[in-house]
Amino acid sequence: MPEFFMVLAAADAVDAPTDVGKMIGGLVQYGVLGLVVTLFLTGTIVPKATVQALSLERDNWRDAHQKEHEAHQATLVQLAKAQTSADVATEQGRAMVKLLEDFGHRPDTPRST
Repeated sequence: MPEFFMVLAAADAVDAPTDVGKMIGGLVQYGVLGLVVTLFLTGTIVPKATVQALSLERDNWRDAHQKEHEAHQATLVQLAKAQTSADVATEQGRAMVKLLEDFGHRPDTPRST
């Protein structure tokens, strides 16, 4: 390994002209690969299988949300029907109390002791 550093130092010491074409070629050759690898590692570029899996998961969540929404709407309809039935029962009770009072019956009220 020390010989390698000595060769590098000797090459730097020699006043050789720099070949710009080789530098640009190396940059283009490895630069694009480096850029693609960097984008892949940072998650900017993802494999097709990952995109398909995420798309499938998104569709599953959308279907689940739609089913939950429909179930919630059905629950609201049932609650409205139950409220209507309760209102009718309350009104019938009031009518019965009024009818009994008209016939002279007094409802018993709890006494406080």
